[in-house]
Amino acid sequence: MTLKMEAESVLPTQWGEFLISCVSFSSGKVKQKATVIKLGEAKNPLLCRVHSQCLTGESFGSLRCDCKDQLDASLKMIQEQGAGAVFYLEQEGRGIGLENKIKAYALQDKGLDTLDANLSLGLPADDRDYSIVPQILEAWNVERVKLLTNNPLKISALEKGGISVHRSSLWVHKNNLCQSYLKTKQEKMGHIS
Repeated sequence: MTLKMEAESVLPTQWGEFLISCVSFSSGKVKQKATVIKLGEAKNPLLCRVHSQCLTGESFGSLRCDCKDQLDASLKMIQEQGAGAVFYLEQEGRGIGLENKIKAYALQDKGLDTLDANLSLGLPADDRDYSIVPQILEAWNVERVKLLTNNPLKISALEKGGISVHRSSLWVHKNNLCQSYLKTKQEKMGHIS
């Protein structure tokens, strides 16, 4: 198993100056990548967010989800605490990719919720893999985190990787268009409030 820093630079943001890194992890034929946005020293417990890419919400301002709001809130909380990290994973649309995400959007336009749209396309409800995050935390000698999440899959992935997790809820301002999305995450996907 190899964890490698591919690139690193200062990232000035509206929340302050962070360090941005591209990290890769390889084990046999498996290779994963993550972008890490970090502030301060990585200490136990580390305030962090495991966040999946959302081009539609973060770049194009889609109101179908709360992804951008969660990312912004996480960076703000990390800045306020003075240390922490966001692990940004290229797993668009719960891991189904942008093209399939747009196909799922079309089914949502016809009345399906986000979960049923994925399943109707023959896709998994959630196909993300978080296993690179415990590898990075281990390299930083971090054994305990305060994880900003409502997703139980993220908690179990970190715990499976040997990380002790204290969860901190991350419900953000809800616009009217994403109410159904949030309800589906809670009622059908087990997200915690």
